[in-house]
Amino acid sequence: MLASDLTKFIEQDHLALAAFVKGDPEPLKNLYSRRDDVIIANPFGPPARGWIKAAETMDRAATNYRDGQVVGF
Repeated sequence: MLASDLTKFIEQDHLALAAFVKGDPEPLKNLYSRRDDVIIANPFGPPARGWIKAAETMDRAATNYRDGQVVGF
């Protein structure tokens, strides 16, 4: 990955996390693989493997937030 690609991805991730803490999981979900070997772990539940379960986990986790604000990375 080129440095400019990495910089662009980091910016996308920061924007996605800012949306997530406002209750919108879609931008973050767009950054994840759709493959069966994708795994996500979060503080609101057990790890999830596979795109369908990972997406459901992100949807469920985002419901814990509404008007959040990113204060730093």
